Amino acid sequence: MDRPLLSPRSALVLLLALLTGATASGLTAVAGEGAARSLLAGLAATGLAVPFFNRLIAAEDDTPRPPAPVGAGPAERDGHG
Repeated sequence: MDRPLLSPRSALVLLLALLTGATASGLTAVAGEGAARSLLAGLAATGLAVPFFNRLIAAEDDTPRPPAPVGAGPAERDGHG
């Protein structure tokens, strides 16, 4: 059992989401809201940040793609043109 628990990409997505939630919670607390509202704002921001960072950070792709020619349309890049 020498595999890591999370892949580096998953760990980065979760770390960025937790940092986003902590920042939202801290800013809400500084704005004068109560502890409960600050916690809820942080949890909501964390929940929304996970899919955002999941899409933002590219998945690891093992197959390298050649660069598309300049001016090629989407059909030509995929080999359908």
